[in-house]
Amino acid sequence: MKKTFFYTLIFVVFSSCSKNNSDINCNYLFDVGVNANINLNLPQYSQLEFISNAVYVPGYGNKGILIMNTGTGFAAWDASDPNHTPSSCSTLNIEGAEAVCGCEDANTYSLFTGQPLNNPNLTCGLKAYRVEQSGNSLLISN
Repeated sequence: MKKTFFYTLIFVVFSSCSKNNSDINCNYLFDVGVNANINLNLPQYSQLEFISNAVYVPGYGNKGILIMNTGTGFAAWDASDPNHTPSSCSTLNIEGAEAVCGCEDANTYSLFTGQPLNNPNLTCGLKAYRVEQSGNSLLISN
């Protein structure tokens, strides 16, 4: 009886283990090295002085970087929709505190958390980058 219980317990433990497939469909973005130094004193980044404001910085990541002042610091996200293959319409546009895909489905993401907002079936959130503030500079990397 003890052997049967033991084997049943082992079977249950091993059968409950599975691969983490939560991001199996999140392979649209390239793993591009990012190392950006953003000078907050420049006029194009003056909006970042205020909470809930965001700016687009081209030339980094897959389709640029979106930087958001969250009130407790800064968040940086890749500006390419992670639920689309990169295309002419998959660049995200800033609309308030949200990023909206230019494609027909208009996927919408929170710039505070990076999570999808308008479609519960979306499996991928925005690709985050590490942000470190050093004086009036933001160092963004992955």
